[in-house]
Amino acid sequence: AGGSAEVIAADAASERDIIAMVQTVLARHGKLDIAIANAGIQHRSTITAFETEDYLRVVAINQTGPWLLAREAARAMVPRKHGRIIFTGSVSAILGRAPISAYTASKGALHALTRNLAADLGPHGINVNGIGPGYFKTELNQKLVDDPTFSSWLVGRTPSRRWGDVQDLGGAAVFLASDASRFVNGHILYVDGGVTATL
Repeated sequence: AGGSAEVIAADAASERDIIAMVQTVLARHGKLDIAIANAGIQHRSTITAFETEDYLRVVAINQTGPWLLAREAARAMVPRKHGRIIFTGSVSAILGRAPISAYTASKGALHALTRNLAADLGPHGINVNGIGPGYFKTELNQKLVDDPTFSSWLVGRTPSRRWGDVQDLGGAAVFLASDASRFVNGHILYVDGGVTATL
């Protein structure tokens, strides 16, 4: 489309890196309009075998990092009375499934944070929303994609009868980032093929 992109390397769980990343954007462009917290990791283990360090690593990337990004973005957006903050949540935030307790807890926290920051930042002209992906064919889920038993169950469980493709998320992100959603605040937009709508 004729646009351009820049890459800034950062550890998504590092306060120092996140602050530096936002400050770099402000130095180069003078403002920050949209912040999307999309980094995420997974660790599969039953709770009895889950090591604390693995739990804390998942929470650091999936929950603390997005909070830090939102804080730094808000500090840049509040003076301008405008901005969009978007979190990447998950259907796992509201649908339990073994053995991903750390992931579920971290995404549940993001959904709660979405509502809280909508209340906190809404009066400053900043909308905070989330995307709740269902099951997508990504590197994070490759083992599940390759498991014929799970994949068959998932496709049968999903009204759209397929895994999600990453391209399916773009429209939701564009909507939440644009003025088309200017009165949408504190909302989780599920992009899940109907998984959360059905038994």
